[in-house]
Amino acid sequence: MRNRSLIPRLLVSTGATLLGLWSFFPIYWMVVSSFRPERDLFGTPSLIPERIDWKFASYRNLIELTDYPVQFLNSVQVAITVALVTVLISIVIAYVVTRYRVPGKMAIIGSMLYAYMFPPMLLAIPLLSIFAYIGIADHLLAVVMAHCTLSIPLGVWILWGFFQTLPFHLEEAAMVDGCSRAGAFVRVVLPLSAPGIITVAIFAFLLSWTDYIFALVLVTSDTNKTLPVGLASVLGSYDARWGELMAGATLIALPLFIIFLFLSRYFIKGLAAGALKG
Repeated sequence: MRNRSLIPRLLVSTGATLLGLWSFFPIYWMVVSSFRPERDLFGTPSLIPERIDWKFASYRNLIELTDYPVQFLNSVQVAITVALVTVLISIVIAYVVTRYRVPGKMAIIGSMLYAYMFPPMLLAIPLLSIFAYIGIADHLLAVVMAHCTLSIPLGVWILWGFFQTLPFHLEEAAMVDGCSRAGAFVRVVLPLSAPGIITVAIFAFLLSWTDYIFALVLVTSDTNKTLPVGLASVLGSYDARWGELMAGATLIALPLFIIFLFLSRYFIKGLAAGALKG
C-alpha cells in the first residue's frame, strides 16, 4: 500500500520539477546571456558560460544607447498609478456589487471580462482616436487610462469572488458596536481582504510594467517612452544587439522578481480565494 501511494507522489513531484525547469530555463538563459561576452553570444551555446563579462559591457551599452533612466521612471510612474487606480476602483465596484442589491449585477460582473476577448492592438487604435480627440495623446496619462481598461475588469472579477468569501455578519457586528458602514468596511473588510487587494495590485502592476502594444501606439515622443518600447529601439534594421536586449530584459524582470519574492504568499492566497471560491 505504501509503495502504491509513493508512486503517484513521485510522478507529481517529477512532473512539477520538469515544469518548473521548463518555465525557469528562459529566465536563466536571458540572465546568463546578458553577462556573456559579445563573441560568445554567437558561438556554440553552453548551459554554463565559459567566460563572464565582469565589465558588464551589455549593461553599460544599454545605458548609452537608450534613455534608460527616463524610461525607467516613466514605467514606474505608469505602473504604480495603474496599480493604485485599479485597486481603488475595483474595491468600490466589487464591494457594491457584492453587498448591495444591484439590478443585473451578474451581467455587470460577466461583462467585466469582455475586454479580454479582444487583442490589445484592436483596442489601442480606437483608444488612440479618443485620446487624440480629448488632447491627451502622446502623454503618460493616456497609457495609464489604456492599461486601466484591462486591469480594472480583472481586478473587479478577483475582488468580487474574494468579497463573497467574507461573511457579512462580521460587518454587522462592527456596526452593532458603533461603526458606520464605511467604518466597518475600513476596519473589518479591508484588513481581511489584504491578500485579494495585493493580488489585484500585482496583476495591474505586471500588466502595465510589461505592456508594449499600448505604449507603442499611444506614445511617440522619446521622453514619454516606457521600458519595453525603449528596449525595442535597440533592435536595428540590419542587426540585433542581443547582449543589450538580454540586459534590458533582465532589468525589466528584476522588479517583478523582487515583488513576487516578498508578496508571493499573499498573491497565491488572494488568487485562490478570488478565482476558485468566487
